[in-house]
Amino acid sequence: MSDTVQSEVHNFIRETVTEHPLVLFMKGTAQFPQCGFSARAIQILKEEGVTQLVTVNVLDDAEVRQGIKDYSNWPTIPQLYVKGEFVGGTDILGEMHQNGELAPMLKEAGAIA
Repeated sequence: MSDTVQSEVHNFIRETVTEHPLVLFMKGTAQFPQCGFSARAIQILKEEGVTQLVTVNVLDDAEVRQGIKDYSNWPTIPQLYVKGEFVGGTDILGEMHQNGELAPMLKEAGAIA
């Protein structure tokens, strides 16, 4: 990936995660996840009662798929961002969901009622 493309991708990612309170970079869409980890992340967010969620399908763009890993310095997808901050992938979401840490964060972000 050229420096120009990488810069454009990072700008796209930064704008996306800062303009929306809750963003999930995933494989597929919320309606049709394309991997088990993405499906589980969506399931966790639904269980939390999330109503405001923006998803980015990394399978649509190879540069974004690699760029999000570079941006977060996290090797796997899906990746959840809340109010511009990287939260983690499916295992971290699952742990936070289980111990009650996720709901207050999502509520503060305005993603759940």
